[in-house]
Amino acid sequence: MKSLSALMVRSGHGSAAATAVPGMVDSGPEPVQAPAEPEPVRPLPPIPPMPSEPPAVPAALEPAPALRPALERPVVEPLFSWAPGLNWAGPGDRWSQAWAAQDAGGPPPAPAPPAPDVRRSAEEPPTPRDLDLIRLTLTLVEPVADRATAHFYALLFVHHPEIRSMFPAAMDVQRDRLFRALLTAARSADDPVGLTAYLGNLGRGHRKYGTTTAHYGPVGECLVAALAKYCGSRWDAETELAWRRVYRVVSSIMIEAAERAAATAPPFWQAEVVSHQVRERDVAVLTLRTDHPYPYRAGQYTTLETPWWPRVWRPFSFATAPRPDGLLTLHVKAVQSGWVSSALVRRAQPGDVLRLGPAAGTMVADHAGTADLLCLGGGTGIAPITALVEEVAGYGANGRTVEVFYGARRTDDLYQLDALRELERRHAWLTVRPVVSEEVVRPGGALSGLVGDVVAQLGPWDGHHAFLSGPAAMVRRSASMLVRSGVRLEHVHHDLEL
Repeated sequence: MKSLSALMVRSGHGSAAATAVPGMVDSGPEPVQAPAEPEPVRPLPPIPPMPSEPPAVPAALEPAPALRPALERPVVEPLFSWAPGLNWAGPGDRWSQAWAAQDAGGPPPAPAPPAPDVRRSAEEPPTPRDLDLIRLTLTLVEPVADRATAHFYALLFVHHPEIRSMFPAAMDVQRDRLFRALLTAARSADDPVGLTAYLGNLGRGHRKYGTTTAHYGPVGECLVAALAKYCGSRWDAETELAWRRVYRVVSSIMIEAAERAAATAPPFWQAEVVSHQVRERDVAVLTLRTDHPYPYRAGQYTTLETPWWPRVWRPFSFATAPRPDGLLTLHVKAVQSGWVSSALVRRAQPGDVLRLGPAAGTMVADHAGTADLLCLGGGTGIAPITALVEEVAGYGANGRTVEVFYGARRTDDLYQLDALRELERRHAWLTVRPVVSEEVVRPGGALSGLVGDVVAQLGPWDGHHAFLSGPAAMVRRSASMLVRSGVRLEHVHHDLEL
């Protein structure tokens, strides 16, 4: 990887050459020798003015001609439309720390392409033995996942520098996502339908980054090289062949999904902010108008990029069912160190333009069924729950009941309660129960405790289909308790990525 050299400019307090000081003389007649003429004082060089233009970009960092059209689309203009100087790793950066244990000297060699016979063998479908080797490999790499994924991206960016501009400047979150995706794919290998749906969603979503079919080959070679390095002696020809077979299947599913999506939808949507309402100190409700019709289901989410943080995408759930006017509503809470969420809450205003990726998520209701629904929403996780209730109302309850538990820390944090109460008044099949965890409540008010614990105490919930949205810890805890309270595991729906 081409590193950026730092220019150290030191400015200190210097003293000019001392002038000669006349000596002390007595009053005698002897004349005093005139002092030597002092050496002229040389002024300090002037400080150069601030440059009016940014420094030139090294040629090696310019995007390749094949990718330039994708990088120069007439889309939302970010604050930094082309800033390779931001894509650096320096002292203290987690990426640099991950490389600290590596041997010094030169960039890593390019991954060698597979031999023809290996290439032919890799085109065969994966075997059960291959899947076992994949799981074993991930188990070995998991303790050093940060270093392994850092090495993978280093290989990718060193040997394919034109790809670097497709990623954010800070890579920590991206590296975590890569390993989570590998784990998810490995764990879903025995579920072809679920795996195909997951990978198809990834393939469609990667279009918004500018990913093309040509990128999958280099990614696969660098992935194999990184895994081989961090598996050590446990990596052999059989393991490499297993990874090549599985990666071929994975990439084929993602490419096919992306090509199908390209026939009917853009890679991303531009969305203008038409309304920005602050509901409480750190929560805002944004209403957006897209440049093209945006298809989604209640319970799903979008990924969003702001002009203030280019190439940084974050997920946000839709807070309403699809509307006739096509407007979209998001509930956003500014979280600590949340670049995108803080910008949306505190900086966005009507007229700003955002970018949205395609809708994703599996937390959708089957309106042809008759099972009762149990919905748990914590914090702004109540947004997709509200959308699900609206969609049930639009389709008709079909004889089912819907129980909504709305959790927050304090009563004042229940910003969506009035809207849910209004829906409850209009629909007899809907029951709304607020739950607070850090406040003593008056009798007849909100229930007290953690939302998952409260729901479990009011069980059993046999036969219900459950929908959970909120902080990851709340979703995991509640899901476990609901299974113990009678809800079948396959009927517990959530998207932990949120």
